[in-house]
Amino acid sequence: MRKIRSGVLTRGILEISDGRSIQVVNRPLADGGWVATLEDITERRRFDERIAHLAHYDALTGLPNRVLFQERLEAALARIDPGEQLAVLYIDIDEFKSVNDSLGHRIGDELLKSVAARLSDCLDQTAFVARLGGDEFAVVETAVKAADDVIALVDRIYASIREPCECLGHLLTTDASVGIALASPGGIGLEQLLKNADLAMYSAKAAGRRTYRFFEPEMEARTKARRLLELDLRQAINEGVFEVYYQPIVDLASNQVSGCEALLRWRHPLRDMISPTEFIPVAEETGLINQLGEWVLTTACAEAATWPGHIRLAVNVSAVQLRDDTLALKVVAALAASGLSARRLELEITEAVLILDDEAALAILHQLRTLGVRIALDDFGTGYSSLSYLQRFPFDKIKIDRCFVNDIAKPDGSSSIVQAVVNIAAATT
Repeated sequence: MRKIRSGVLTRGILEISDGRSIQVVNRPLADGGWVATLEDITERRRFDERIAHLAHYDALTGLPNRVLFQERLEAALARIDPGEQLAVLYIDIDEFKSVNDSLGHRIGDELLKSVAARLSDCLDQTAFVARLGGDEFAVVETAVKAADDVIALVDRIYASIREPCECLGHLLTTDASVGIALASPGGIGLEQLLKNADLAMYSAKAAGRRTYRFFEPEMEARTKARRLLELDLRQAINEGVFEVYYQPIVDLASNQVSGCEALLRWRHPLRDMISPTEFIPVAEETGLINQLGEWVLTTACAEAATWPGHIRLAVNVSAVQLRDDTLALKVVAALAASGLSARRLELEITEAVLILDDEAALAILHQLRTLGVRIALDDFGTGYSSLSYLQRFPFDKIKIDRCFVNDIAKPDGSSSIVQAVVNIAAATT
C-alpha cells in the first residue's frame, strides 16, 4: 500500500491481485481510535488513465500525438551526444485528400492506420514516430552520425509505405513528401527545428511530391517571398489589376485566325510583369484560383462576344477549378452575361486534372459538354499521358506539348511521335 500522510490523516492505495485499486483513508476519532474507509476506485483510476492517454496519444493510430511528440523531442534535444545529431522527419501523405473524397473517410482512416503501423516497423530503439494530425506524421531519429544515416531511414520508410495495402476491400498505394531538419548539441531550439522540418517538407512537395528534402537556409527566404506574393495576389484580385491577353490560333489549312486563347497577365506595381508560372501555383494552393479563374472566364467571354462569329475562345481551367461542383454554373453565367454562344467556347485542361480524381473530372466534363462547350486536352505528353484518357474523356481537341513540336522539322526530331499522336487523336475524338 502507498500511503500519503496529511496531518494526522492517512491515505493509501491498496493494489489487489485481481487488478482492483482500493483507496484506504484512516481518520482518528476525538476520543481515541481510528475510522478506516475503504473505497473501490478501480473505474475512476481507469477513467483517469484513459483521459491521460487521450491527452498524449492519437485515438486513431495509437501513436503519440503532437503534445507528447513535442515533449519527447524537447527531452531528446537536451540529450544529444557530442559528435551526433538529431533528425526530425516531417512526413505528409501525398494525395490523401483524394482518397477521402473518392473512397470515404473510413477507407482513409484505414490507410492512416496502415501507414502508422508501417512507420513504426521501420524504426529502431533510437527513433520514435508520432501522428501530428490529419495525414501528417513525424519521426525523430536521435543518434545520427551522418546524413547517410537519415537517407537510409528515409529509404526504409519509402520502401515500406509504398507497398500496396488492403483497406476494407480496396487495394491502395500511397506515397509521401518528407522534410528533414537536423539539430546538433546546443544548437537550434524546438520551435526553429520544427519550422525547419516543415519548410523542408513543403519544399519536397514543391519539387513534385514523392521525394524528400533536407532543410536549407534559403528555404525560409523562399517561403517569406511566397507569403509576400500571396498578399500581393490577394490585393491584386481585390483591386482588379489583372489583364487578359489573347493569343491567336491560326488554321494552317486556310492561314486564317480561327480562335484566340485567353492568357492571364499580372502587371505588378513594383515588379512589372509577373510570370503565370510564378503566381498561378500560389493561386491554386490558396484557393484564389477559383475567384481568379471566374474573372478570366467572364472577362474573356465578354470580349469574345465582340469578335466575328467564326472565331472561338479558349480558356484554361485548372485542376482546382475542375474540382468545384459549381464550375458548370459559372460557365453558364459567363455565357449568359456576354451573349457568347457555347459552341464558341473551348475549355482547356491538363492531364494532371485526370490523375487526381478522374471520375469526378469526367462527370464535370460531361456537364460542360452538355452545355455545348468544347473540351481540349492541353500539354499532352508531359508526364502523365495515358491513351485511356482519349477513350474515357470527351475531348474535342488534343494539344501536343511544345517539347515535341519545337524540333519537328529536324531529321532526328519528334515528327514520328507527333504523327502517331495525331493519328490516335483522329481515331478517338
